[in-house]
Order: sequence, then structure tokens, then C-alpha cells
Amino acid sequence: MLDAIRWDPDLIRRYDLAGPRYTSYPTAVQFTSQVGTFDLLHALRESRKGLRPLSLYVHVPFCANICYYCACNKVITKDRGRAHAYLQRLEQEIQLIGCHLDPAQRVEQLHLGGGTPTFLSHDELRQLMAKLRKHFKLQDDDSGDYGIEIDPREADWSTMGLLRELGFNRVSIGVQDFDPAVQRAVNRLQSLEETRAVIEAARTLQFRSINIDLIYGLPKQTPENFARTVQEVIQLQPDRLSVFNYAHLPERFMPQRRINSHDLPNPEQKLAMLQGTIEQLSAAGYRYIGMDHFALPDDDLAIAQEEATLQRNFQGYTTHGHCDLIGLGVSAISQIGDLYCQNNSDLNQYQNTLVDGRLATSRGLVCTADDRLRRAVIQQLICHFELVFTEIEQAFDIVFADYFAAVWPSLQRMAKDGLIEVDNERVRVLPAGRLLVRSVCMEFDAYLNQQNRQRFSRVI
Repeated sequence: MLDAIRWDPDLIRRYDLAGPRYTSYPTAVQFTSQVGTFDLLHALRESRKGLRPLSLYVHVPFCANICYYCACNKVITKDRGRAHAYLQRLEQEIQLIGCHLDPAQRVEQLHLGGGTPTFLSHDELRQLMAKLRKHFKLQDDDSGDYGIEIDPREADWSTMGLLRELGFNRVSIGVQDFDPAVQRAVNRLQSLEETRAVIEAARTLQFRSINIDLIYGLPKQTPENFARTVQEVIQLQPDRLSVFNYAHLPERFMPQRRINSHDLPNPEQKLAMLQGTIEQLSAAGYRYIGMDHFALPDDDLAIAQEEATLQRNFQGYTTHGHCDLIGLGVSAISQIGDLYCQNNSDLNQYQNTLVDGRLATSRGLVCTADDRLRRAVIQQLICHFELVFTEIEQAFDIVFADYFAAVWPSLQRMAKDGLIEVDNERVRVLPAGRLLVRSVCMEFDAYLNQQNRQRFSRVI
């Protein structure tokens, strides 16, 4: 079992810098318009020739209500009919992509995100899943990891029953905070009872895994009231928890301008929230996986980390990183072999492109040999808190110390500070450095500089 986290406030203050979350390397900041539909079709052909397994992500952008903290690509509307035209275009994209893949390519993982996927009516969800099954080889034996994001205000027992019938076996439930004052400040009124009802339905219907999302650093939060939310969540016994740091960037995300910055907790209070949350979850038996994620010891993520098979992609930590990831819908990102590509993020442009019978790919990149090498290094560190030099040397035919000679002084400094251990064979992230693993990864990022760091959130 991996060592527990050690809380070191001095180390956190020194290394709490702005930087990527490394759901990919290179990150989406490096995407350019030089990559387009031709590159996607070429990558799909290679995927088909290799009969590689697939992971599908489907973006449903609609929400009935706006949450002021949200930085997702979304459309706020009370008009449920707005989804009709979008679904027509999404189904067209499914057909266009599906015809370039082999019917034998198995879909090991499926995730519906948003927005609020359950904004769709039951008939629309049935129709969408029928289209996916027609053009992709979805599993029929419940062995795939098929998940969907749930807003408990948009779901009831009948919805949960439908989702189970359609093949979903994992749910991710947005909570953020149960405190009424916090909920009013971010315009997300959601009772504990509503959330408990959805979780009870998921358990009764034998969903395999339940994840709950929390956010610390929201307006009106204090270490004391957030600790109460965490305790209430622990009593709900989710299999996984995501505890995100709220990044207040009103200049980039318009809804955040409705948040009164004077109501935000200060940095010391945010640190206290994080420390208290780690202590509460650890005492309740949850393992820190990394990057805001916690899981029970028998969860697939925890087991994969123990067995050194855990991976990371645009969907976060995953046990399906070996799959080609196909992103469907507005702003969705695909990772197919060495290609990253993203659909247009503007809803109208996405739909109009597909009306013309063309795929909506708008930007991306093709990884270089150096990108692949650094991606492997960052993947090892962020998933397993350890980097064995010989594994990288054998995979990429390099001498690690020579290739990364420029990084060595920084690694030595981090070792002196107690963030990592480093010798001639490996780098090991110490318990005091696990919360700051992004800072270690940043040392291997060839694209990162002081100027573009400001586009990212802080590590803590």
C-alpha cells in the first residue's frame, strides 16, 4: 500500500504554483488549428487497422440552471426543446465517426458528461444510446465501465432505472457543498435528501460505482462548515470522491462574475479545508489516488494504482488509458494514438459544420517523439508517484540523465526540500510531496513557461 500523505504547510506554500492538471501531455493549451479533419480520419484508420479498444466520451452541454462557479462548456436554458437540433447533429457525428472504425472494436468505457446529461428526456436518452449501439460495439454483459454525470435535481428513481436499463453502471454525482448559505452564494440549491435518494436508487439498482464531486474554496465556505459537508458525504459512502479546488477566474468565465469575491475564503482557510478533508477521508478509509481524487481500497482506481497499471487521460484517472478515446459533441476532445483533437467549442459552429456533412474538428496536435517520452514520464509520476529511469530508457532508447540534464538541478532542489527522493535509478515522490506532484511534473514540461502558467489553476 502506498504511504499516506504527510501534511507539510511550508512545502505547500513553496510549491503551490499555477500549472497544468496533466489530463494530457502536451496540454490543450498547445492545440492549434493546423490539425483538422484529415488528421482525425488518418488516426481513425490506424485505430481500425490495429483493432484498438475504444473509450467514448459524449458531451451534452445543456443545463436548466446556472451554477456560478462552473467553468464547463454549457448552454443554460429552460427550453428542453433546445436539445433536439443538437441531438440530430450529435447522431450525425456518431455515424460519421463510426463508419471509419471496425465494428469489432470493443467499447470498454463510455461516459456522458456535460452540462447535465439528464437534461435530456427519457426518449432522447434511449434514442442516443440506440444510435451509439448501432455504430459502436457497446458491451451487453455489464462488463464495460459505462458512466454518466448526474445532477440529483434532474434525476429520480425512474431516471436511474432507465439509465441502468440502458447499460450505465457508474454514476458521478455533483454535490459541491451541502451548506445552504454556500449553495445560495453559487446558485445551486440541492438538498441532502435529494442526493441521498439518487444514491439509494443507484445502490438498489446495482450500479457498480458511485462518485461524488465536492469543491472547496467556494464563497461562504469555512473549514468548519465544509467539514460538516465532508462528514455528510462520508455517511453516504461513495466509492470515489473528487475534491476540487475552486479557481476564481471571473475574467475568463462569465458566470463567476456573479460571485462576490469578498465572500471567498482566504488561502489559509482553503488550506485548512483541504487538510481537514484529507484527515476526515483518511480516517474513513479512503485512499488518496492523486490530483484531488480519493477512492476506497477495493475501488478499481485504488487497485490499479497498487498494481502500477493506473493511467490518466482527458477523463482523469482511468483504468482504460490503453483505449483510443473518441470525443463526441461540442468541445469534446479525442486522443487516438498520437493525435489529440478537439471539436469546435461554439455550439452553432459545431452544429452548422455537421449540417454540411463535415466533422467538427477545429484544433489539436500530433505528438512528437519528445512529447511521447515526456508524456510517459509525467504519466508515471502523476499516477504512481514514482519514476524508474530504466523503464523510460528502454522504452525510448535514451540515457535519462543525459536527456534530462537540464532538469537535474531542480530535482536535486526538490529532494533537498523533502518533496521527492532522487538517486541514479529513480525519482520517488515522498508523502509530503504527493499533494504537489503537479509541481514535479512541471519540471518535465517542455512547453511550460512563466507566461503561459497563468492560464492554469494553482496546484493546491
